[in-house]
Amino acid sequence: MSSRPGSTVRKHFKRVMIFVVGSTVLAIGVAMILLPGPAFIVIPAGLAILAVEFAWARRWLRSARAVMPRRNEGQLLPEKITMKSFKRSMGFLLRQVRRTPKKKVK
Repeated sequence: MSSRPGSTVRKHFKRVMIFVVGSTVLAIGVAMILLPGPAFIVIPAGLAILAVEFAWARRWLRSARAVMPRRNEGQLLPEKITMKSFKRSMGFLLRQVRRTPKKKVK
């Protein structure tokens, strides 16, 4: 049991806030795959926020780093966003969702 009575409430509140902020940033990043915007920056940022509290987000972030193409020095943006890159991004997200273990309810 915790030493202070309010610490459990604060811990849960912090966890919920990290989930809300991280999920919002991640959802905006996924939307930016189709909409104009830097999805390849926003999605990892959302995962990094979520990784503060959630192990599954740390695994996804590690996987995303492994598949990210290496850029030349000074080259920040891809030269062209194509349907192939969109399909590859969506495929990556779907594979990660399928690999995430489901929590068993007692």
